[in-house]
Amino acid sequence: MWRTKGGLSTKLLNISVVCFCKAKQLEKAEAVIIDGVKVGVEADVVTYNTLITAYCQFVGIHEGYSVLHRMKEVGVIPDVVTYNSLIAGATKHGLLSRCIDLFEEMLDLGIFPDVWSYNTLMHCFFKSGKPDEGYRVFRDILLQGIPPCPTTFNILINGLCKNGYTENAMMLFRYLKRHAFVPQLVTYNILIHGLCKSGRPAPARRLLKELVEIGVIPDTVTYTTVIKCCFRSRRFEEGLQVLADMRSKGYIFDSHAYCTVISCLLKAGRTKDAHQCLENMIMNGVNLDIVAYNTLINLYYKNGKLEDAYFLVEDAEKRGLVHDVYTHTILIDGLCKTGDIKGAEHHLDCMNKMGFVPNLIAFNCFINGLCKAGQIDHALHVFKSMAEKDCFTYSSMVHGLCRTGRFREASKLLLSCIRGGMKILKSDKEAVINGLRRSGFLHEARKLQSSIRVAKLLHYQ
Repeated sequence: MWRTKGGLSTKLLNISVVCFCKAKQLEKAEAVIIDGVKVGVEADVVTYNTLITAYCQFVGIHEGYSVLHRMKEVGVIPDVVTYNSLIAGATKHGLLSRCIDLFEEMLDLGIFPDVWSYNTLMHCFFKSGKPDEGYRVFRDILLQGIPPCPTTFNILINGLCKNGYTENAMMLFRYLKRHAFVPQLVTYNILIHGLCKSGRPAPARRLLKELVEIGVIPDTVTYTTVIKCCFRSRRFEEGLQVLADMRSKGYIFDSHAYCTVISCLLKAGRTKDAHQCLENMIMNGVNLDIVAYNTLINLYYKNGKLEDAYFLVEDAEKRGLVHDVYTHTILIDGLCKTGDIKGAEHHLDCMNKMGFVPNLIAFNCFINGLCKAGQIDHALHVFKSMAEKDCFTYSSMVHGLCRTGRFREASKLLLSCIRGGMKILKSDKEAVINGLRRSGFLHEARKLQSSIRVAKLLHYQ
């Protein structure tokens, strides 16, 4: 495979390692390096840096750091890129102390940090909820005479916004603009998101207007953020106006943006506007995948719009999309809530026939529906057949048994839940104990109370 020992063969080795790492095939990347060494092709710092970046991104910081030891063993000296990759890996997993240790280790080795070293460290401080330390890193960049890049300012502004200092971020933004800083679209999106998160749609809209006036083209993220903020602040007309402005400029929402807007409108009770938005989405030929359909079906079910939900189910089928586990789970939940137990059971059967394993949520919805419909024995049969149960499964059964006066059965079920190490809901405990007392089963009530106290002592509860 490798014909020469010079730079060309090492370059080819590095290209191969990059390709395998991008494909997350790290074992093959390792094998390529081993094969190269066998035929005399030397891996360089770029080879190992690529491997470290991939391990940190796809596996973990510990595995990435182990590559560093291998580098030193074969005489390859790590550089600033090596440590930047490791610091980025520690930041990704929120390991602030590890991030600081790596930064100090780099300094001890005489490797001078660059702007990306400081950027990543600053981001880690902000991500860890330490804005003061994050700002100190920014000051260190200036004191070291390292020219900050646009990403530096974006990290600083984003960190301030995420930690509740949106006003400080705005002041910094204005100051930087006066000193020749040219903000990017991402800078505006960060600030608009920060303003919206702090419940300030009016300044967010003004920033959107400013963005357009200076010739920066907003994207769907910008508009969607402002629209969501307006709707959440119950300033519906403003939100719809932003939506209209977006359309007038020729923007077309993607499926995620449409789902976001429809969700906000339905939650606000603006059913007519939600319908209009749905129609626009279909008319504009937005390519919906099954995930988008599931989101919309669930939204319409939750808001009691069953006909619209079924229209979406049929539309998905017409487009050749295959319903997945989540589609059937949503339908089971909706059908149970409307009392259509047979319809819900039909979808459970469909899941089995299609090779899907019904998930815990689907079973919980079905059991809850059966109990509310008074079909307790059927619910118990399904309950016993389940391989996995959680506290909500038990809760539905306990309340169902209590509603039909079967308090002793409910007590046994609750005890098995406790002995299985699961947490029980306070309402379940009260329903069973009060029911036992009213029915004259005082001994069983005391026994249940005693078992719950023991479970608390053993930290099961």
